[in-house]
Amino acid sequence: MENWDLFHLRGIGMSKLRESAKGKDCLVRIPGVCNFDPATVVLAHLNGGGMGMKKNDLFGAFCCSSCHDALDGRNNRHSFRRVELDLMHREGVERTQLEWLNSGLVVAK
Repeated sequence: MENWDLFHLRGIGMSKLRESAKGKDCLVRIPGVCNFDPATVVLAHLNGGGMGMKKNDLFGAFCCSSCHDALDGRNNRHSFRRVELDLMHREGVERTQLEWLNSGLVVAK
């Protein structure tokens, strides 16, 4: 496991962070796009992990299938620019990290 300066993962693997998204509310919440269905929520990683790679799970947001489709460009039936979608995604990552901290899944040193 990688050594993190700010976070301690309480002895869990990264897949536990992905698994923690199941059944949660969408925390990306793109207006007019979000389906608000916890059954469709997964961990949506920020872009920038490199070709064919994802960023670390700490940089993911609980995201419903509709918001995830918009973030990944599979749904263009909205008027948001890429920069706006990226901002909403990052805000979702912050809300997700706060939920992990509050639940004790991730602990700040």
